[in-house]
Amino acid sequence: MSVKHSLLAVLADGERYGYQLRAEFEERTGATWPLNIGQVYTTLNRLERDGLVEPAGQDAANHVFYRITDAGRDELFSWFARPVTRAERPRDELAVKLALAVTVGGVDVAAIVHAQRKHALAALQDYTRVKARLDPAELAASLVLESMIFQSEAEIRWLDHVEARVLRHARESQTTRVERPADPGSAKGGRGAAPTDGDTDTATRTPRTTATARKGKTI
Repeated sequence: MSVKHSLLAVLADGERYGYQLRAEFEERTGATWPLNIGQVYTTLNRLERDGLVEPAGQDAANHVFYRITDAGRDELFSWFARPVTRAERPRDELAVKLALAVTVGGVDVAAIVHAQRKHALAALQDYTRVKARLDPAELAASLVLESMIFQSEAEIRWLDHVEARVLRHARESQTTRVERPADPGSAKGGRGAAPTDGDTDTATRTPRTTATARKGKTI
């Protein structure tokens, strides 16, 4: 999530100070991504440094108001026009966790999937309840919550897929071990190794050749 552009978007509607920016952002996004007030003011300082916002005076309580500049408005609408690339999104920690879990011995992958599915179902229920309480006119918050709902549903479907894949892989691995038992005599010329055709031929042919040679000498 771009805090920088989020604050610019709120300031596009008018001047505000830090706490107002945080409250407005959380209201517009359904309070799904709470902002730390320190992060708000740090971002405002950077925006001012880059000429994207500027101070717009103070009120009686010494709150410093900020307004968006023309450069800030250009940056905001340029951000709106750009698609969000996959590289800009954070790594999917769940996918990484499960990818590593299936490579580490002794890890109960099924238990990980079960715990994550339980969490995703609880989150889905929470998002659905919050959305049901929203006023139909709150379009911005509804869109964010619907995104979270769809993501939770997709995660649950993917976890079902992972569980099926892991079980199938375990069955196939077991079948492979049963069909291909280890050959105790196949280890680099071990005692139990069966002679090759060439070894057999040499073993039976060499004595006859030697005997014939001796016979020829006698005659």
